[in-house]
Amino acid sequence: MTTTFDPRTFTPGPDELAGRVIAITGPTRGIGRAVALACARHGASVVLIGRKLKDLEAVHAEIAALGREEATIAPFDLEKAVASDYDTLAAAVVERYGRLDGLLHNASLLGMLAPIEHYDVPTFYRVMHVNVTAAFALTHVLLPALKRSQDASIVFTSSSVGRKGRAFWGAYAVSKFAIEGLSQVLAQELDNVSAVRVNTLNPGPTRTAMRLQAYPAENPESLPPPEAITAPYLALLGPASRGITGQSFDAQPLPGRA
Repeated sequence: MTTTFDPRTFTPGPDELAGRVIAITGPTRGIGRAVALACARHGASVVLIGRKLKDLEAVHAEIAALGREEATIAPFDLEKAVASDYDTLAAAVVERYGRLDGLLHNASLLGMLAPIEHYDVPTFYRVMHVNVTAAFALTHVLLPALKRSQDASIVFTSSSVGRKGRAFWGAYAVSKFAIEGLSQVLAQELDNVSAVRVNTLNPGPTRTAMRLQAYPAENPESLPPPEAITAPYLALLGPASRGITGQSFDAQPLPGRA
């Protein structure tokens, strides 16, 4: 589908996501935490999917303090989870909510920055598993719940290095190319046969721990905080992007940077 839709120009209303159930991976820090709080602030019931219970509880408390819909904590390790863990998570979502209206794949690993010739093979496997295989598996088990929604959205987090290859970015870049492909394939399969749309979003350079890991000499204060780029996520997860599928978007107008 060709479209002029641009989530960067979107301004969400106070109840933009009212009545929606949105699951987010990696919701305890950085962009994931900012988006989880923004979704809750705009009326969504948020399912917090992450590894560390203590961190999940902290975000849950922040959401509770907003006085909006209560969030749900879903402890889940994308690196170590087995098939039964995925099934249990999907069953719990359906049991509590009956459906799922949004799924944001935010969690990912950077791995190492090194030439392919010298890249550590176990690290390559680990990054590809968390960034691609686990995202596929989670989408796979949650698709029935998403199909129960009258207007559902899947958003995969991409990167500029997953759209044009860049030296030394190794498994991370390869994983983001794979995510772009997975999103396009899934979007075509679901288009016109379900109410589920699928898109990717590149957050761009943002003040996060992963960004600092990749660019240790960069001044973090020169970058926007995660809270400044949540509107494009709300646009893609909410009704504003209804009918938009199979597209790749940017959260910031800064091409050429990861």
